[in-house]
Amino acid sequence: MKTAAVFLAIFLGVVASDTSAADFDGSKPLICATIDAHACDPGITCTRYLPADMGAPKFLTLDFDKRVVIGPERTTPMAILDKSPDQVVASGTEMGYGWTLVVDSTDGDMTLSIMNRNDAFVLFGNCKAV
Repeated sequence: MKTAAVFLAIFLGVVASDTSAADFDGSKPLICATIDAHACDPGITCTRYLPADMGAPKFLTLDFDKRVVIGPERTTPMAILDKSPDQVVASGTEMGYGWTLVVDSTDGDMTLSIMNRNDAFVLFGNCKAV
């Protein structure tokens, strides 16, 4: 499993390096692969997982024009969308959780945090223009 994650990270890094920075400024839809995940509870050190092992989707599509995040099972609206020169930040709520997703405008690196009053999940990945 670990080898597959490393391969995916290398592959996505090669794909991402073949695109322009304008691809990640929120002007184009993106497909993002989740590569690394951490589950955190109060008072306990976070545990590292592969995203699929904790039920996270392998891929997410970000449609900035429609202001939605599209996963394999549901589509979630972006309540907030902020585009700055360095990053694009989207956030919203779903199923009792708040979430914030940030895409680096220069290379497509992604960080996604999902949290409620009891716990938090942090996922890292990489995005590519669709």
